[in-house]
Amino acid sequence: MGRVTIKEVAKEAGVSISTVSNALNDVDVLNPETKAHVLEVARRLHYIPNLNGRSLKSGATGVIGMFGTHMGGYYMGALGDTISKECAAAGYELNVLVTGKIRSVMSNLLGRRVDGAIIVDSILEEEEAEMLKEAELPIVYLNREIAGPYQSSVCFDSYEAGRMAADYLLYKGMTDLGFIAGNGNYDSEERSRGFFSVLKERGIHFREEVLIQGGFLKDISYRNTRRFLKQIGPDMAKLPQAIFAANDQSAIGCMDALIQAGLRIPEDIGIIGCDDIEMDSYLQPPLTSIRTNFEEQGIQAAQALISMLKGEKQGRLHKLDCRLVPRGSV
Repeated sequence: MGRVTIKEVAKEAGVSISTVSNALNDVDVLNPETKAHVLEVARRLHYIPNLNGRSLKSGATGVIGMFGTHMGGYYMGALGDTISKECAAAGYELNVLVTGKIRSVMSNLLGRRVDGAIIVDSILEEEEAEMLKEAELPIVYLNREIAGPYQSSVCFDSYEAGRMAADYLLYKGMTDLGFIAGNGNYDSEERSRGFFSVLKERGIHFREEVLIQGGFLKDISYRNTRRFLKQIGPDMAKLPQAIFAANDQSAIGCMDALIQAGLRIPEDIGIIGCDDIEMDSYLQPPLTSIRTNFEEQGIQAAQALISMLKGEKQGRLHKLDCRLVPRGSV
């Protein structure tokens, strides 16, 4: 089957070619219902814009896009700052779009408002990733493992980070362990998978009641740790020996709840986080963590994208190593 044309999209949608063009390029002259209808038809037909030979130089905008669903927290701040510096050094501007709308992302990408993009989290599904692959648009993903001529991934080895945390706690003689889960994204799932793989291999029983939802956020972890402590009451035998939190923000929320409940860290319970953010060493006690290095991920992502834009390298999978940073919380 040949490439679907804009004429075919217009015919299927029952509108003019100019209306399709306006909808695809997000020109604000259409009523919302018409625009939504056209975009749905284009999506259903898997329409890819004709890029006229895909000359990166002749149609270049000089802009790189960074797309995510939020910009809060230590991670996004460090990542955005590092990527912007790398882009500026290479002569590109960085355009950051924070949105939960897939159509907004695809409109910017397929409408060629940027030369290439860094996709931070799981805003795009597999179908959209495949459309971008077919469009041969240079993309770097930080939330999935994917590689091709115009697609790269720069990911932490979060599976190994989870294994590292479990190995360390078991090495310390702790076998009754708790876990604070993340928000279901790539790193959260991989850290969980790594952690539980070690417990399974060692024949360590995990009590489901010590699985706490942290959402990668301090306040959610704090609230749910308090709820857990209320459920177990004064029975210290129900308290795990140590807890692994899927990121440092949730580890800090957990620590706050434990300390407010009168528990001593690490005498009554140990805790280990993941990411090793700057404030970890200033906590009381300082937080043991698995270092992932946000800045290095930003540098690698920007450089991988710029290399593809310049035609110097094809896309590939970059996996960044993690390392244990022992401190006083275990």
